[in-house]
Amino acid sequence: MSERTNGEPVLDIAGLSVSFEVDNPAGRGAAARRTVVAVDDVSLTLHHAQVLALVGESGSGKSVTAMSTLGLLPATARVRGDIRLGGTQLVGADDETLREVRGGRIGTIFQEPMSAFNPLFTVGNQIAEALWAHGRAGPDVRGKVFDLLRQVGLDDAARVWSAYPHQLSGGQLQRAMIAMAISCDPVALIADEPTTALDVTVQAGILDLLRDLRDRLGTAILLITHDMGVVADLADDVVVLRDGKVVERAPVTELFAQPRTDYTRTLLDAVPRLSGLRLVADRDPTPRHDVLPGTPDATSLRHAVVEYPARRRRPPVRAVDDVELTIPPGRVVGLVGESGSGKSTIGRALAGLVRLTSGGLVVAGTDMTAASTRRWRAVRKQLGIVFQDPASSLNPRHTIETSVGEPLYVHTPLRGAELSARVRALLGAVQLRADMATRYPHEMSGGQRQRAAIARAIALDPVLLVADEPTSALDVSVQDRVLDMFAELQQRLGFGCLFISHDLAVVERLAHHVAVMHDGRIVEQGATADVLREPREPYTQRLLAAAPVADPIAQCERREAWRRLATAAR
Repeated sequence: MSERTNGEPVLDIAGLSVSFEVDNPAGRGAAARRTVVAVDDVSLTLHHAQVLALVGESGSGKSVTAMSTLGLLPATARVRGDIRLGGTQLVGADDETLREVRGGRIGTIFQEPMSAFNPLFTVGNQIAEALWAHGRAGPDVRGKVFDLLRQVGLDDAARVWSAYPHQLSGGQLQRAMIAMAISCDPVALIADEPTTALDVTVQAGILDLLRDLRDRLGTAILLITHDMGVVADLADDVVVLRDGKVVERAPVTELFAQPRTDYTRTLLDAVPRLSGLRLVADRDPTPRHDVLPGTPDATSLRHAVVEYPARRRRPPVRAVDDVELTIPPGRVVGLVGESGSGKSTIGRALAGLVRLTSGGLVVAGTDMTAASTRRWRAVRKQLGIVFQDPASSLNPRHTIETSVGEPLYVHTPLRGAELSARVRALLGAVQLRADMATRYPHEMSGGQRQRAAIARAIALDPVLLVADEPTSALDVSVQDRVLDMFAELQQRLGFGCLFISHDLAVVERLAHHVAVMHDGRIVEQGATADVLREPREPYTQRLLAAAPVADPIAQCERREAWRRLATAAR
């Protein structure tokens, strides 16, 4: 019998321990190296047609456990225990065995498809390479790749075949990666944060695709994620890791209904909750367009249009179309919508990084519609920006003190001890210790880096802060602490904020007002409670129904509502 159907586990991990030898700056001689235990006596089994979720905070050992099965850990790793794929022992396996397993018997879906694909080759060529590498190409490799692309919902297979990675959207590229992962008919998939940074509708489609692979092909899936809504939507069983150890394991409905450990309860309590979605048939069908009233020092867009020039004599691409939006001081305005809807372009326009093609722009009470570069330079002192990825927005060559202090150095006379004191006060405001000032970004966790990025953004006491997906890459407990801190800062400092996010529960938690974007236009806006609980616009209804919630029973109902709404929209 095959390893898919003989009743034995597809993947059996027993007593797995992984440690790393790392430098110890405080030690000398033999003490110059120290051992860090990343995984400690982990055991789990993955069966045919099962989705097993590994959850826990960053550093809990989730990815190390998964990468151990493929022999992809660095040379400094020491692996002990058993990892069996069918009857094959993978711990200590030779290179030939591991080459057969990687991409052959085990497919892998990575978190960042843009970095997983080679930018110099077309997507079709790279999927075909996987077939060639495992002897599955055959005479019609192009036809096989086309079939794979259609299986994952990419109907325009010819275009995807010839496209380079940068020419596809995030959702399309993730689907192409799944096509590559299943190209050799694997018995198991490792899905490492497969939906992070995807908007909710694309995420819903990817989760439906993974569910179909499990149900139709019987594929076993090891799911690694910090998104408990994704776990509730897709997983059959859950293993909770903390500090490299298994602290709880249970079927998904049991774990969410009755978690047995304090740690699991803490994880679930940290998940932002989205209010119940009411779809009332006889409600007024007119979408809300309640623009917040302007004030003398408000930021606003009036009939704003942003167009990007196209190549080869094609008409320009209209990214923002007739947008009306106001952000008064002291108010948080959430901006939501799918990828490509124009959200980030709005944020860049408010910061003067993109010029309006037409329409009006007022920033912090100053009319910037036709402002010069010099005038923008003066106004930017009143703006702060927080980006999605602090690791790339903080200079890796600068200490945190230098990065946080840079706006103060450029725009104020503070120098020396006064500048250092102000930087440490800013770090304290975002709940970072003063000694963090001497660290470099790579020496801090993701949550600490994001706090440092927020400290830099508020250094000049901005009137307006633009936060573009500032918490999407953080695990739920770190995100919870960062959101609490952000809300406290906003209330205390009173800045207006444009909060751009695909996480609707986070927007509901922070925003006073919500605007929904679709194809460059704001299709609905109003008070947060009104828009996110009783949306009138069909697009807003689909967007909300696609957002997963951390409750398997409620999520099943939302999934069916999303499918009905998506079908009706076709």
